[in-house]
Amino acid sequence: MASTETTLEPQTVVIPVKDASLAGDLVLPAGAHGLVVFAHGSGSSRTSPRNRSVASVLHRGGFGTLLFDLLTPDEENIDAVTGELRFDIDFLSHRLVDAIDWTGALQNVGPLGLFGASTGAAAALMAAVDRSDRVSAVVSRGGRPDLASDALPQVAAPTLLIVGGADTEVIALNRMALGLLRCEKDMVLVERATHLFEEPGALDEVARLALDWFDRHLGGRSPGGSR
Repeated sequence: MASTETTLEPQTVVIPVKDASLAGDLVLPAGAHGLVVFAHGSGSSRTSPRNRSVASVLHRGGFGTLLFDLLTPDEENIDAVTGELRFDIDFLSHRLVDAIDWTGALQNVGPLGLFGASTGAAAALMAAVDRSDRVSAVVSRGGRPDLASDALPQVAAPTLLIVGGADTEVIALNRMALGLLRCEKDMVLVERATHLFEEPGALDEVARLALDWFDRHLGGRSPGGSR
């Protein structure tokens, strides 16, 4: 597994979707093993410090990342008041599919993985079904995969569910989702961690688990997706 201590500066990109343009931050290390697209959780954005922390570990492991806003600034303002968009999983998954399609124009990014947090995990799993020919692995952090319940039996990409060991309600929802998945799958509890993985070392463990999963399912491939 490749490693580098160099801090990589993100490239600001604009991703066109059906009815809007979304801001994103793209990092592509030289000779990347693959590209991981992040789907942030409810009430968050591409600036999520937790997702950025995980992304930095993936960079050191030789993976590119794309963190982007699932909502426009106007939509974020509406959602902050109503909360109506953060749980509209169909809407969010369509945005993520558009971002996946946008990455198709990038050169030498290797196979594609998805990293979803909270409601973004459900969107990631639905997008993995819609773009099963593109998505090679999925990781969920403190996610709500149960919100994609109808799509779960159709997910083909190897899927890892990471849940805080003290996040009792979300553990139960993830166990239910795990039972519906028919792909290669695993669920890992991070001991003593709560929903946001704020405890010392908890987020480091999330990043390590995600890197191992993507390294296993994306890292063995050369740029372009061939083994």
